[in-house]
Amino acid sequence: MAWNEPGGGNNRPNDPWGSGGNQGPPDLDEALKKVQDKINAIFGGGSGGRSGGPSKGASSAFFGVVAAAALVIWGVMGFYQIDEQERAVVLRFGEYHSTVTPGLQWNPPLIDEVIKLNVTKVRAQSFREVMLTKDENIVDVNMSVQYVINNPEHFVLKVRDPEVSLQHATQSALRHVVGDNKMDLVLTEGRAAIALEVQQRVQNLLDNYQTGIQVSKVTVDNAQPPSQVQAAFDDVIKAREDEERVKNEAQAYANGIIPEARGQAQRQIEEANAYLEQVVANAEGEANRFTKLLAEYRKAPEVTRERLYLDAITSVYGQSSKVMVDVEGGNNMMYLPLDKLMERTGASSAVNGSGAVDSRTLRQITDAVTEQLRRDASSSRTTTNRGGR
Repeated sequence: MAWNEPGGGNNRPNDPWGSGGNQGPPDLDEALKKVQDKINAIFGGGSGGRSGGPSKGASSAFFGVVAAAALVIWGVMGFYQIDEQERAVVLRFGEYHSTVTPGLQWNPPLIDEVIKLNVTKVRAQSFREVMLTKDENIVDVNMSVQYVINNPEHFVLKVRDPEVSLQHATQSALRHVVGDNKMDLVLTEGRAAIALEVQQRVQNLLDNYQTGIQVSKVTVDNAQPPSQVQAAFDDVIKAREDEERVKNEAQAYANGIIPEARGQAQRQIEEANAYLEQVVANAEGEANRFTKLLAEYRKAPEVTRERLYLDAITSVYGQSSKVMVDVEGGNNMMYLPLDKLMERTGASSAVNGSGAVDSRTLRQITDAVTEQLRRDASSSRTTTNRGGR
């Protein structure tokens, strides 16, 4: 009789380790065989022609435990962490479901596919293109593009390879912009403007393609002519620099000479105005002096006349050291060496540095000359009277 069948005088008939009857401890081989029968029952196998209700119940319990464990493992596998700089695109059965924000998230495994993207990382691509300019010259341009992902859904689903689309868009925009500009502008001061225009065109193309890429910066790293003509181009650059240097020097000279010329012109204008004022003031002073002199002359004509004569003689003799005098009644001119006369009168000390004499000395000389003329005239008259006798 089997251990799980009733009977045998045992108080607990279903207990294999009961103490009633003649039943001993179970055999190890029999226990292993029972375990094997349970496994065969789970996978649809038989138990050697033996079946019963209790075996099916144990199999159902074991299957439930395994299913529960599998369900727990499946649920645990659905938890994942999204970092602060990341976003996640969730696909359910291959179709877009949602975009997940940072934090602890859960999605059913094997049903949802989670694609994580770093939306703050700045990515970069470099390009090198040889192309024609507007004036039909060839330039070699190196350009770098920095970008970030601003729309994870578009980046994952709308375009098969967004970065390849970025490369094609950049090459197209670069060729378009360079083809609209001349070589000198591309190689010199026009790089910043070209980079900005390329960035705008690339961003418009990427938005039209819905790539989910935001271009943050475009930089023209280098622009130069082909290596075959580099030497000639260097000569052109040097000539242009020399031209600019000469222009700067000329401008500096103009900036220096023009203010100086304006200053000299202003100084001459001021001098002319000062001379004008001086002449007008002198004329007004002379006119006033003549008016006052006329009034004095009317009061005392003889004295005033003599005074004017003396002033005239002073002004004439003061500028000369030699005088020729025409003697009245004679045929010869009299020569008066005023410098010798001053030495005789001891007036040499009165001569200033310019050869002129003061009024007192000149008056003494005039008196001496007048006295000498009188003597000569008197002597000439005496000689004439003697001859008449």
